[in-house]
Amino acid sequence: MNPPIRLYNTLARRKEPLRTERSDRVTMYVCGPTVYNYAHIGNARPAVVFDVLSRLLRQDYTQVVYARNFTDVDDKINAAAAAAGVPIGTITDRYIDAYHEDMRALGVLTPDLEPRVTEHIPAIIELVQTLIARGHAYVEQGNVLFHVPSYPEYGRLSGRRSEDTLAGARVEVAPYKRDPLDFLLWKPSMPDLPGWDSPWGRGRPGWHVECSAMIHQHLGHTIDIHGGGQDLIFPHHENEIAQGTCANGTLYCRTWVHNSFVTVDGQKMSKSLGNVLMVRDLLDQVPGEAIRLALLSTHYRRPLAWTAQRLLAARQTLTRYYDSLSKVVRLDVLPQVASDPQVLGALKNDLNVPGALVRLHVLLTQLEDADTDARRAHAKSVLLASAGVEDTPTGPVLRSAAKESA
Repeated sequence: MNPPIRLYNTLARRKEPLRTERSDRVTMYVCGPTVYNYAHIGNARPAVVFDVLSRLLRQDYTQVVYARNFTDVDDKINAAAAAAGVPIGTITDRYIDAYHEDMRALGVLTPDLEPRVTEHIPAIIELVQTLIARGHAYVEQGNVLFHVPSYPEYGRLSGRRSEDTLAGARVEVAPYKRDPLDFLLWKPSMPDLPGWDSPWGRGRPGWHVECSAMIHQHLGHTIDIHGGGQDLIFPHHENEIAQGTCANGTLYCRTWVHNSFVTVDGQKMSKSLGNVLMVRDLLDQVPGEAIRLALLSTHYRRPLAWTAQRLLAARQTLTRYYDSLSKVVRLDVLPQVASDPQVLGALKNDLNVPGALVRLHVLLTQLEDADTDARRAHAKSVLLASAGVEDTPTGPVLRSAAKESA
């Protein structure tokens, strides 16, 4: 029997077999980048992690609907556009194109859907109206706010108690709030800022409401998987659950999956430290596949310590793979050779890519030790099927930047 995919569900705080509404279909939404600058390796980690997951899902499900959004209206985007003297669309289009280019270099497949906030303003307004009508939101001084006490389950995802939630959290305390934890769904826009007409005046959406509206429009009331970085658990994903549950009166998401942080030489990435590593700068140094392998070398739920040594080790590992494959380039890949069960088993066990890489090393050794062409051809075929070197949606671990080398 085909073993089920098991994922660590942040909401349940344990690994669980993946549950989906339909046995043949899975829906997954991942919070994507705010496009005001080039992607750094912190942005790249979830892109790569959930690329692996989406490829793995396609092994078991006939239909996978994977959506990853772009936040294309935001204070940082507004500031960048004002500084350049251009509309926000000029900024966001530039960095969306750059993001696509960088992710392609890392072997990340384009998701099935890439919704943008600015293309979903009517859906956002409709969601806000529903929350007001159901008594979960209110209008104050041109702002529309979600009233957190109206949702008793608030805090379940993050494990925060209401009385402790304000401590150290990114929560704006404002005099127009009925409760300090209430958060913005819609806010007024000044004439020099982007804005859209609404029942509450010209304004723009709050950060959290955008994802709930886009999920509702494209994936329905309840999705199977919601992913993103660990830093989004609170307040963003906590607020999403509150909005979506209260607006639709049903479960918002079955399984929550979060990747951990990236540190650089033992420190958190920040502009003040000057250690923010842009993907495109790293691509000037090494092939994208080496960056991908380095990002996958630590389990996604553990912090990833990025160092020059880690990147060098990834490049050396790939060099060994391709050197060994180049010696059997004359041997055809055998048809219908299945992926190694231990590789797939590791991946199905909460995306244990490091475990899969250990098994791939064994398969590589088997190729190097094979003593006949028949055994070499079989070992080569199993290795390629298991590693996904041929850059197909069924190959979840590695991809080849130069197929001819294999």
